[in-house]
Amino acid sequence: MQARVKWLDGVAMVGETSSGHAVVMDGAQEHGGRNIGPRPMEMLLLGMGGCSQFDVLHILRKSRQKVTACELHLEAQRASEDPKVFTHIHMHFTLTGKNLDPKKVTAAIGLSADKYCSASIMLGMTALITHDFTVIEG
Repeated sequence: MQARVKWLDGVAMVGETSSGHAVVMDGAQEHGGRNIGPRPMEMLLLGMGGCSQFDVLHILRKSRQKVTACELHLEAQRASEDPKVFTHIHMHFTLTGKNLDPKKVTAAIGLSADKYCSASIMLGMTALITHDFTVIEG
């Protein structure tokens, strides 16, 4: 895997991935940013969320669960001193589907957290990561 980050101006930059995608990132306005993209630490949090959601949906599909929607809300706290690493991340999954089995949802989230999601396992080296979920019939 490779990536490139190119400085634009101020503290704005564009990140380009080896898969051919690009994203603009920017710093906070008090640090010279113009608010034209997410902060790099927000990108880390989004990456973890995407990795976890991918795993959970994949595992539930293999378990023949009929998921029709999934939303993941992440809330993180960071250390107050440099380096301002994540110290706690809470993940709340809201899954909608037909007759979703809460035991299978619990298992899918656990497998992602403990075995498959490289991003959350890596961030778990500095942060306490917790998760819960809500199932909605539909």
